Amino acid sequence: MRRLWLVFAQSTTIGLAVLFVLTTLRPDLLDWRDSRRSESSGAREGAPSSSQQRMLSFSDAVRKATPAVVNIFTSQEVKVPRHPFMDDPVFRYFFGSQFDAQTRRSSSLGSGVIVSEKGYVLTNHHVIEAADEIEVALSDSRRSKARVVGTDPETDMAVLKIDLKNVPAITFAASDQARVGDIVLAIGNPYGVGQTVTFGIVSALGRHLGISTFENSIQTDAAINPGNSGGALVDLNGNLLGINSAIYSRTGGSQGIGFAIPSNLARQVMEQILENGVVTRGWVGIGVQDITPELAESLKLARTSGALITDVVAGGPADVAGLKPGDVLLSVGDKPVNDYAGSLEAIAALKPKTSTVLKVQRNSREVSLSVNVGLRPKPRREVQPQ
Repeated sequence: MRRLWLVFAQSTTIGLAVLFVLTTLRPDLLDWRDSRRSESSGAREGAPSSSQQRMLSFSDAVRKATPAVVNIFTSQEVKVPRHPFMDDPVFRYFFGSQFDAQTRRSSSLGSGVIVSEKGYVLTNHHVIEAADEIEVALSDSRRSKARVVGTDPETDMAVLKIDLKNVPAITFAASDQARVGDIVLAIGNPYGVGQTVTFGIVSALGRHLGISTFENSIQTDAAINPGNSGGALVDLNGNLLGINSAIYSRTGGSQGIGFAIPSNLARQVMEQILENGVVTRGWVGIGVQDITPELAESLKLARTSGALITDVVAGGPADVAGLKPGDVLLSVGDKPVNDYAGSLEAIAALKPKTSTVLKVQRNSREVSLSVNVGLRPKPRREVQPQ
């Protein structure tokens, strides 16, 4: 009997030892659950993101900038042309005036950026042009009617005012510090689908496309579509680098070529509008063009830098000062002029009712002429975005 007890004790000890080893090294062999009722999905959970992986996300910049980007809804009454048969007296006798010209409301949408806690909003002039009613919708679902403080068609900028408390305002970046290759984010309301963020880089700087009179556009490949106009182009810190304004497209959608008004220019325009109600620019009454190598050769010019004066307004400040067509404008005050765009910006920056010195090249000689600066007239027609 004692021998049987020893055999039983030894067998139990060995069994427990084997069970311990299996439990430690191969627990899968001890899974006695019904495989038909307990089938594993095979899904695996990833490890938490490391700090280096989180650096690749732009969520911090988006979280900072998006509250200040708004949707803009505009509407206006437009006249529907009356039926041509209404010019027929017989038709008018039978049908009366029911086919006379009528009106209907036309609506459109765009984007804007809150730039002050006082409720000032920057957007494009073409977004709110001719609108009878303007409504602004914030990302927190609040809505407000907006009034136009002022517009500047020559830069395609407009300033609106909303009367809401505790509005989020974006921080301006120094757009003159932007470099080609910098990562940027475009935020707006494309096609009315709601606030959307797209990603790209600064593709080029200083683009002059003829979209507006005064432009120095930032080009980007961040997707910009209809409805994005007036929205924000921000840097990786969530600061405002530009106001999205236009795209180059053969289809109407984004093809990777979009343009934004630099934040420095937008801020200058806004400050003038808030201070004076309008943007004032200098004017001297000349027309200029770039000097190409072919033009320099044909006119026997020693340089291609500067701007060729092609027209002088009779009786204007430049005419009174003695400038002539064929002169090459070299500098405005202490600012050298290298091309057409540079001359336009330098003259526009002058304060009306002051005087400045224009240096020109005339017949291989440099001549300095004192000019009384006038006020730039309003454009005869407003430049429309393409």
